[in-house]
Amino acid sequence: MTFLQPWILWALPLALIPILIHLINRMRHRSIKWAAMMFLLSANRSSTRYAKLRQFLILALRVISILALLIALSRPIAGGWLGWMLSPAPDMVVILFDRSASMENADEGGSSKRKRALQLLSQAAKPYEETTRFVLLESALKAPQEIAGAQALPDLLLVAPTDTAADLPSMLQTAADWLVENHAGNAEIWIASDLQRSNWSPESDRWPALASKLTSLPQSIRVRLLSLNQGAAAVNNASIAVHEATRRNRAGQAELDLSVDIQRAAGGPATIPVGIIVDGVRSSTDINMEGQNFRFRHHVNLGEKTSGGWGMVELPADGNNSDNTSYFVYGSDIPLNSAVVSADTDSRRYLKLAAAPSPREMKQTCEIVPLSGVPGMNWKNLALIIWQDALPQGDIAARLQSFVEQGGVVIFFPSDQADAATFAGVSWGEVQTAGAEKPFHVSRWDENDGPLSHTDEGGSLPITELKFTKRRAIADDKNAIAWFEDGKPFLTRHVLGKGQIYFCASAPKRDWSSMGEGSVLVPMMQRLLASGGRHLGATADVACGDWRGLDLSEHWTCMDSSATKDLRTQAGVYRLGDRTLAVNRPLIEDEPDKLEAASAKELFGDVSVRLFEETQNRSSQMQGEMWRSFVFAMLAFLLAEAILILPEKNQAASNPNSPDEA
Repeated sequence: MTFLQPWILWALPLALIPILIHLINRMRHRSIKWAAMMFLLSANRSSTRYAKLRQFLILALRVISILALLIALSRPIAGGWLGWMLSPAPDMVVILFDRSASMENADEGGSSKRKRALQLLSQAAKPYEETTRFVLLESALKAPQEIAGAQALPDLLLVAPTDTAADLPSMLQTAADWLVENHAGNAEIWIASDLQRSNWSPESDRWPALASKLTSLPQSIRVRLLSLNQGAAAVNNASIAVHEATRRNRAGQAELDLSVDIQRAAGGPATIPVGIIVDGVRSSTDINMEGQNFRFRHHVNLGEKTSGGWGMVELPADGNNSDNTSYFVYGSDIPLNSAVVSADTDSRRYLKLAAAPSPREMKQTCEIVPLSGVPGMNWKNLALIIWQDALPQGDIAARLQSFVEQGGVVIFFPSDQADAATFAGVSWGEVQTAGAEKPFHVSRWDENDGPLSHTDEGGSLPITELKFTKRRAIADDKNAIAWFEDGKPFLTRHVLGKGQIYFCASAPKRDWSSMGEGSVLVPMMQRLLASGGRHLGATADVACGDWRGLDLSEHWTCMDSSATKDLRTQAGVYRLGDRTLAVNRPLIEDEPDKLEAASAKELFGDVSVRLFEETQNRSSQMQGEMWRSFVFAMLAFLLAEAILILPEKNQAASNPNSPDEA
């Protein structure tokens, strides 16, 4: 037997209070031997023995009653058949409900996984309605809330669909903390989820700690898993997401460049109609797809418009309408400023031309800054910092890191001087020189994302034509996005906060490479400028459910719909003052990978986990609270004590104040 409130057991000596009172009362009377009284006592010895026995019983019942009360307050729990007999239903059920965007996948009958989960949970809760407390912990807000009963679960707003993702390890951690803080007794955790792999994160190191915490609780915790990972492929579904929305100036005209991703469950050729809305103007285009994934670009002429705006792309209704819309915002016409930190005359000239090839037409400026002038730069107006010098250290490194965390972009090029410093965990290696007749060549790179991606027309940058006679090793293989023929990284990307850090293995110098020709360097710098310039405007893109840094106490106005929306749980375009925000479902919700139920059960270690369709074994694994039994025992002892202290009939008859003797 274990106790949920063991500290109360320190009060067990209080059970001696009746004995102490009895002893104190005996000390109040002094015995005097008297012959007549001794004769009477001898005559009534048998009745005296009975009176003493009754007094001892009364005293014992009082002591046992206090003991039963204290043990009941300490909330004992017992296992095996005794625990099941004393507590046939769980005292507490914590429902972990996944209401992420992927739970809106519908079956052939049109019912979503979320709705089916609500129905099954309500049915499973029927036998426990009168004896069990239910607590709801849903995936969007993650705040435990006690509900009246699981029968009313389908009607609650807290289980409505959302555009958020689910974090099952975080939800389980919250549930375990709640059980500890509220000293829950016999408890079960019910999980309703589609077992999307990205939501469960089975590779996370949080799982062993979670399993250990659940098994270390004084009461045994059982988990019932409602698996909804079947039948997802029965309905053809497609999702859409805006990868990038970039505003550009060309020949005095503004243009919006959209990069859009489409993903679908089925393969084979298909024509997907896509609706595009920009500032209230709708257009459409048909996308021909051969496989399951496709990225296309779409250009919208903004004319002479200098202010920002918003828009959305959408697909026709299908098996999951929550992934059929994606929102975007774009900022006003602002100059994109950059700075080149380099002591090499040859390199900084090429880098400045690549960052600002046509300053007036494109509203771009690039300033050459010596290393000594870095602290005095106007950091707030910069979109891109190009660094070709020794890696920064000390205060300059901290300032540069803060610039990146706020959304800026930094790219490092190697220099001739030896450099043993480290920045963001990356350092330079030795300079490697190729033979004059066999230079280094780049053979692989990410053509779908980043500064080396496809052109607007869908063509590839002429990277393979570049020749490199010198390069410097980059100690960051895992974040590479472009590689030389021998597998060494040419370009790496490291995400830090809202910004990005790039390392390029070669420099645009005549004795290093042919990058100075500009066919690759110019589009590369322009894309980095556009990426870093997003943090300068009053627009931003965030994942639904990630409201860090947002002031939720203010009233954000929904721009894309006349209906009331919740910024925390619903995608859309929201505005607060001059700030516009595009909120979209997290991209991990489009990932099709699912966990098998058996794999999910293994994550819990020694915790008892059963599927809803399995028959639960009410055996020695069951535990139940016994405090009710001790309360009833206490009442029974007090009742017996009350009966024993009732006066006898002959004592009542000998009362001098009775009517017969009057």
